[in-house]
Amino acid sequence: MAINLQKGQRVNVGLSKVAVGLGWEPAVTGKEADLDASVFMIGKNGKLPEDEFFVFYNNLQSPDGAVQHTGDVQSASGDDDGEDEETLMVDLDKVDARVEELIFVVTIHDASKAGQNFGQVKDAYIRVIDQGTGSEMMKYELSEDFSVETAVTIGRFYRREKEWRFEAMGMGNRGGLGEYLGIYN
Repeated sequence: MAINLQKGQRVNVGLSKVAVGLGWEPAVTGKEADLDASVFMIGKNGKLPEDEFFVFYNNLQSPDGAVQHTGDVQSASGDDDGEDEETLMVDLDKVDARVEELIFVVTIHDASKAGQNFGQVKDAYIRVIDQGTGSEMMKYELSEDFSVETAVTIGRFYRREKEWRFEAMGMGNRGGLGEYLGIYN
């Protein structure tokens, strides 16, 4: 049975091969946002060990082969079918030793140009799936109203001793992807 996470809740992962699905629906009919899922693979110093450890629509795989983005979806299906809009395949056993955490963010592509924010997105979530069985292990649904934010840190995997844990985060920012690049690069 899947665990429904609350903001700030932390859970042992217990597996090495997981899929991380992200989903959302447009809140305003006819005004779809192009949301993008990205992963920042962060070292002890709080930075990317190398630029290629930023996995997103233009860099679909980390250099260690631990994270693979399955591709950019430019609009939500809008049919509330419960299927993920974007998926990242993760093999925690392959994560480079320099990496201490994997931070999952969702940003609105060209948000300022399009005049969009997360207030125009509903039912956003992140879920962790066992790659072996396809069963959902845990899910975090964003419940906050991010009416001015253009990006959200939705969750992270982090090492605790020799085990991986997952934390539901739900922290928004107004600076979009550029702000994250300034923090982690």
